[in-house]
Amino acid sequence: MIRMDWNALDPGEREQALRRPVQLAQATTAAAVSAILDEVQRDGDDAVRACTRRFDGIALESMQVTDEEFAVAGSELTPALRAAIDEAAQRIARFHEAGMTSAYALETAPGVRCERILRAIQRVGLYVPAGSAPLPSTALMLGVPARLAGCAEVVLCTPPRRDGSADPAVLYAARRCGITRVYKAGGAQAIAAMAFGTDSIPRCDKLFGPGNAYVTEAKRQVALADDGAAIDMPAGPSEVLVIADSGANPAFVAADLLSQAEHGPDSQVILLSDDDVLIDAVSAEIDTQLDALPRADVARQALTGSRAIRVGSIAQALDISNRYAPEHLILALRDARSWLPRVQAAGSVFLGDWAPEALGDYCSGTNHVLPTSGAARFIGGLTVASFQVAITVQEVEPRGIAAIGPCAVELASAEGLHAHRQAVVLRLQAVAA
Repeated sequence: MIRMDWNALDPGEREQALRRPVQLAQATTAAAVSAILDEVQRDGDDAVRACTRRFDGIALESMQVTDEEFAVAGSELTPALRAAIDEAAQRIARFHEAGMTSAYALETAPGVRCERILRAIQRVGLYVPAGSAPLPSTALMLGVPARLAGCAEVVLCTPPRRDGSADPAVLYAARRCGITRVYKAGGAQAIAAMAFGTDSIPRCDKLFGPGNAYVTEAKRQVALADDGAAIDMPAGPSEVLVIADSGANPAFVAADLLSQAEHGPDSQVILLSDDDVLIDAVSAEIDTQLDALPRADVARQALTGSRAIRVGSIAQALDISNRYAPEHLILALRDARSWLPRVQAAGSVFLGDWAPEALGDYCSGTNHVLPTSGAARFIGGLTVASFQVAITVQEVEPRGIAAIGPCAVELASAEGLHAHRQAVVLRLQAVAA
């Protein structure tokens, strides 16, 4: 990690210190993704298969997971892993059920009834990464709220393994959520296929799920395309910001930083502390723990773009965090909850020494599909509402138009919209007659 003192940096250096690695290569990534999207739009399944050969090193005859593959998947897992997936699914469902929005109706004036009704998005596309590490937890994070929302059609894409199969844990988690349409396709080509549709993979109304820089850029581009699909949020390379005081456990802090660094070379981890001794201890712990990590090489690459920043106070650290708007924010502080009101922008917050970010990734119950790249300033993590649309309804009686019609007439007149005004005036005249 690059060490620096925030109060010794000028404004330009501070801005550079909080730049994500993915932002530095955005132009190159955008061009590569655009070419893939064009290829899939033009050639459909053939393009998806060609990209799979090129990027995943496997030639597939059929991309769709068969019933037999689903049946075998469960038997390939240990009983302990099956139980863990089942347990996590139940806890995720409990949390998301508690936060579901409700339809409502009220009279805004006598004879004027306004209401909001909820409808599930009919066909949704879920992306579950499985490049360097399969993520059955993501299948749960996407599949559980999609099921609770009542989406009629759920399509899931996940990269194939080297033998051409889908990861059995991902398949088990998908089936646990009632998902039966799974396709072995990954990367930008999978996003393109779900957004535009191919002979095999149906076109979806909205796409969900995290991914690397290419997946995130593909989601951004299809959301802007005239015939593309909506997306949940920018959910790209993983990031965590830890604010730690002198009482924090250096081993815990180091482990939390490494747990995100091992996701991928374009992940970013940031430590903010007002204590030099703590920063030194965490740096030493990172070196020690790295030696025992199977994915140490990946974590080391991520650490080259990461920061350990000395701040003047914890209050200043919170200000910096709000500016950065991290996907994950860990407050390794004494009386961490007392600092929570100062948090204005973060995807998910972990309070105190005993709340590792890894619990949120797997089984605490909150969703791990969260905004990255600073998007936490304006959007929150995935919920059941992400899979629904809210439709407003108005029902007006004659006495209702009489009560509020004059208000509409006055506003329409002020705006110079005569047809608007006339639509109300005619009804007012009819009621008066």
